[in-house]
Amino acid sequence: MPHFRFRAVEPQTVQTLSKPLIDELQEIMGSPREDFTFEYVYTTFYHEGEVNPAYPFVEVLWFDRGQEKQDAVAKIITDQVRGIMGQDVNVAVIFTALNPSAYYDNAVHY
Repeated sequence: MPHFRFRAVEPQTVQTLSKPLIDELQEIMGSPREDFTFEYVYTTFYHEGEVNPAYPFVEVLWFDRGQEKQDAVAKIITDQVRGIMGQDVNVAVIFTALNPSAYYDNAVHY
């Protein structure tokens, strides 16, 4: 934990981003390196009955760390995705705050 889900990017991009994102986010998020997970989600987007290319979409599942840290994390993710995919690409970053008492590792909640 935290968990990052990537859509509308290539799996190699997620693989490439996994190290530098941990490098930059570990201290801000206060999480050990081994707690970060990165997931590539294969998706197809549609608009008006047609397949439509989409811009990168990154979902962050985490325990809420406040608006200031959330803003910083969103900027880091956006900057790193743009560093690979191009500075003019739109990047959506969506946060889902998880409740620690509803998150279990090996049948024990946080």
